[in-house]
Amino acid sequence: MSDCGCEIEIKDQEQRGVLYWLLAINLLMFFFEIGIGWLAESTALIADALDMLADAMVYGISLYAVGRSAHHKTRSALANGYFQSVLGLVVLADIIRRIILGSEPESILMIGMGFIALIANVICFVIIQKHKEGEVHMRASWICSRNDVIANFGVVVGGVLVWMLGVRWPDIVIGFLISVVILRGAWLIIKDAKSSLPNAR
Repeated sequence: MSDCGCEIEIKDQEQRGVLYWLLAINLLMFFFEIGIGWLAESTALIADALDMLADAMVYGISLYAVGRSAHHKTRSALANGYFQSVLGLVVLADIIRRIILGSEPESILMIGMGFIALIANVICFVIIQKHKEGEVHMRASWICSRNDVIANFGVVVGGVLVWMLGVRWPDIVIGFLISVVILRGAWLIIKDAKSSLPNAR
C-alpha cells in the first residue's frame, strides 16, 4: 500500500477532516462569543473570541499545508506563530484601553459564554489530541486547541470572581493572562517551526 501512496492520501484526508471541524467550530464560536463579549463588556470574553478567530486562521493555514511538502508545512506553522503573536499584542492593547476608559463586565454572561466556549474547545481538543506528536502544522494546531481550553477555563473563573467580588479587575486580570497564554503558545509554535525548518524539504 505504501508504494502507491495510499497511506499518505489517507493521512492527508484525516488531517483535512480534523482541521475542517476545528475551523468550523472556532469560526462559529468567534461570532457568538464576540457578540456576547461586547454586550458583557468583558475583556476576557473579547480576548477569548479574538483567540478563536486567530485559531480559525491557524486551522485555515494548516489546511493549506496538508498534502504539501514539509517545507510548506513548516512555513505554515511559522506563519501561525507570528499571527498568534500579533493577536496577543492586540489583546494587550485592548486591556490597556479598558483600564483607561473603564468597563463594567456582566459576570453571568461571562460565566455562561465561557462555559459554552469551554465545551466547544474541549471537543476540539479531543478531536486533535492524536495529532499532538504529528507534523509541525498539526502540532501548531494542537497547541492552539490546548491554549483555548486554558483560556476558556480562565474566563469562567474570572466571571465567578467578578460575581463574587463585585469588581471588574478579575476580568482584566484574566484577559491579561489569556494574552500571556497566547503569546507563550506563539513562541512555542515559532520555536518548533524554526527547529524543523533546516530539515524541511
